[in-house]
Amino acid sequence: MSSYNESAKPKVTTASLMKMKASGEKIACLTSYDFTMAQIVDGAGIDFILVGDSAANVMMGYDTTVPITLDDMITYAKGVVRGAKRALVVVDMPFGYYQGCPDIALASAVRIMKETGAGAVKMEGGSEIRESISRILSAGIPVCGHLGLTPQSVNKFGGYGVRAKGEAEAEKLLADARMLDEMGCFAIVLEKIPAALAARVTREVSCPVIGIGAGSEVDGQILVVQDMLGMNRGFSPKFMRRYGDFGDQMEQALSRYVDNVKSVDFPNESEQY
Repeated sequence: MSSYNESAKPKVTTASLMKMKASGEKIACLTSYDFTMAQIVDGAGIDFILVGDSAANVMMGYDTTVPITLDDMITYAKGVVRGAKRALVVVDMPFGYYQGCPDIALASAVRIMKETGAGAVKMEGGSEIRESISRILSAGIPVCGHLGLTPQSVNKFGGYGVRAKGEAEAEKLLADARMLDEMGCFAIVLEKIPAALAARVTREVSCPVIGIGAGSEVDGQILVVQDMLGMNRGFSPKFMRRYGDFGDQMEQALSRYVDNVKSVDFPNESEQY
């Protein structure tokens, strides 16, 4: 049984996250992609659930997040929203649905909000997508920014290395973070950047900053739930702490099931009608 008391705190909103930053309370975030996992994550007391386009890797087996479609994201998000009772659910805008045309960006965000019931969308990039962010915000849809390593741009970067180590890229990231904050984004995710830079961004913007591989001096942390539970055993970057070895436990349980079926140990007499 979870030690978290669901009735102890009200439903998390974008305004709740702003209050948490102001009070110094850290924000706990994880990904989810389905109803069952969302129920478990929400019941543990997570504040912010991201339906990440990382579903392309975790749920669909792609090497990058680029192939996932808007319809895919909406399908995953519907289940998560049904499972999450307290956490704020934020949905990634997938690659190709907001970068080039503000009208397409707005239509994509509207579909996500109307069809899933989520609380917000997340978008990768800074000044390059300013017009798309502006159109979505003007429609009353909350936007979470994402700077640093932006996985949808993996082909541009040529890999998943640490970003903004050089002065020019760091200054652009700072400028983009200030822009997103001034535009009214309710939060910014910083991925795989130097901790000192992430701390500076956190001090200089008014909205919450959520880190993944961005050090401890940000307002909150996010990980991919399958990674931190040890279900994805082939992924172990420096920033990722494992909180369980559920991949091994699941495989062992499944192997016992196979053995029991083949030996006719399952079902036994008490498991029959």
